[in-house]
Amino acid sequence: MNAAALTDSLLGAPERAALSDILGERVRFDEALAPYTSWKIGGPADAFAQVENTLELAALLRYVFKRKLPWFVLGSGSNLLVGDGGIRGIVIRLGGEFARIEFLDGEAGYVTARAGASASLALFTAQAASRGAEGIGSIAGIPGSVGGALRMNAGTDREIGEFVREVRVQSPAKPEPQAVTVQYFYRHTTLAHDAIVADVTLRFAAGDQVAVREEMQSRLVRRKKTQPLQLPNAGSCFRNPEGDKAGRLIEAAGAKGWREGGAEVSPLHANFIVNHGDASAADVATLLARVRREVVEKFGVELELEVHFVGVFS
Repeated sequence: MNAAALTDSLLGAPERAALSDILGERVRFDEALAPYTSWKIGGPADAFAQVENTLELAALLRYVFKRKLPWFVLGSGSNLLVGDGGIRGIVIRLGGEFARIEFLDGEAGYVTARAGASASLALFTAQAASRGAEGIGSIAGIPGSVGGALRMNAGTDREIGEFVREVRVQSPAKPEPQAVTVQYFYRHTTLAHDAIVADVTLRFAAGDQVAVREEMQSRLVRRKKTQPLQLPNAGSCFRNPEGDKAGRLIEAAGAKGWREGGAEVSPLHANFIVNHGDASAADVATLLARVRREVVEKFGVELELEVHFVGVFS
């Protein structure tokens, strides 16, 4: 198959017209995805659909289901490597009401909030900390959205799943928002592959507001000192193997500072790959493969990717 065939759009004039009828100017075609990812890497989407509320999302999902079109939800674009050939089908980006954060009147002694899937995790943790939400520091400083953090059960010493009380999702087969039961594990959940998180209700024990803010701030300062936040990256690239740290293994294997095109294993934190401005998805994928191979050869440990690959890789 030639390179052009890899990136041929799946959407013809009828599909493009129908999508424009549903979303108007908030659907764009052949849109470059690099600006929407934290690595600043990624080719074009056939259609880039910005959806503002659950009614619009339901209408779009009904059309997708009827036409059997491929789709992908792009959150904040962290923890993600989009191929240089882009993504075929429809890329959905949630905005509007999906970005809302609302603190609720709940039980005494608790801080309860409802957050939309595309709500900024940084904004949510800051607002929760100001209300004394104990444990919020464990998910502070993690890049991305609330929905993305939920799907991968993000966290450090405590994970976000511990605080979740309700999750509502939408899907092509069941486009209206509905509550689902979710189980949480290390860096994954039982959320169905075709489930789009609409919103999440979380509950934290209420503690001393000053103490919670100070504890979270100290964590953020520590992250800033130990992670290469000044260059585009996607967060940790590999999961920590049981009883060890991926970053320690990569550094011990001598991979710190390795380069592939514009991509580099960060000299500051070995489990981060940074983009020096001109890295391609192929550069990053090649570098990830080199690192995995070196760690296996040196230590016999097969590192598991924490970064997700999506789209066309030529």
